[in-house]
Amino acid sequence: MSELRWNPLLEEWVITATHRQDRTYQPPADFCPLCPTLPGRQATEIPDADFDVVVLENKFPSFRTPAAEATVEGNELHPVMPSIGVCEVVVYSPHHDRTLSAESVGKIHKLVRVWRDRFEVLAARSEVQYVFIFENKGEVIGVTLPHPHGQIYAFPYIPPRVKRELEACQTYSAKHHRCLVCDIIGDEERDGRRIVAGNEAFLAVVPFYARFPYEVHIHARRHIQALTDLTEREQWSLAGILKAVLVKYDSLFGFTLPYMMVMHQRPTDGADYAYYHFHVEFYPLHRTATKLKFLAACESGAGSFINDTEPEQTAAELRAAGSSKAGP
Repeated sequence: MSELRWNPLLEEWVITATHRQDRTYQPPADFCPLCPTLPGRQATEIPDADFDVVVLENKFPSFRTPAAEATVEGNELHPVMPSIGVCEVVVYSPHHDRTLSAESVGKIHKLVRVWRDRFEVLAARSEVQYVFIFENKGEVIGVTLPHPHGQIYAFPYIPPRVKRELEACQTYSAKHHRCLVCDIIGDEERDGRRIVAGNEAFLAVVPFYARFPYEVHIHARRHIQALTDLTEREQWSLAGILKAVLVKYDSLFGFTLPYMMVMHQRPTDGADYAYYHFHVEFYPLHRTATKLKFLAACESGAGSFINDTEPEQTAAELRAAGSSKAGP
């Protein structure tokens, strides 16, 4: 069962998906559904013995088309909507224990092309208003399958955090006749202390307003709205800076760092979002090698983050960690 229930206090949809309680949880390496099917072994979700990148339908989706019938009847105060949409799993590698940071820039470029293709295909569907590409990495994040993979959710509405960004960018553009993110990039470059890595097409920073201690935002230098706006060279640059940031994360504390990675792009509802700006955000939960940043009462109940670190210092630590070229 999956349906959307309206929260009138926050004016946002909540996804109720009870069938996800039954999804596979931390299976042993020899019984992983995302590993390739090997001769003489039990079949997995992937019938081939080897692959580069694979996109699968999520077996426990939050959205599906056609959508299931709602289990309750809504009313004016509490509307209910079918959870129509698409949920996909993007498997990065046939290697069960290999993280994305260990892949070559060339391999990550293939992944960028897959993301771009799936964005374009899903954006064309009439029921889809937003294509959300993301990765949850690490058991502390809540990952149920350790095999390296990300996900794509094709939403029937614009998610609330993205909606707030859109509103802020639109308001800033109307007032200043400039792009908000372009101005943020300019300010970060003038200051310099929060820069983590950069190349000709992208800049990675710990933002001035970081909510997580080692949060990193990767901004496109050119004013674009989505992956489909990237040139071929810019796609390689994105792969390069992703590789650079991931290597720094894994070098920071001497272990592969868990994180959430999210892509913020224009909605796909057909409206004009020329004022918006494509970027990628990373949220690691670690504040030290042995301590986590929990979303406790102030963050979860009041919606106000407390960062126990200084962005200028964490950016300096990340700059010094690891070494990988950020691409062309």
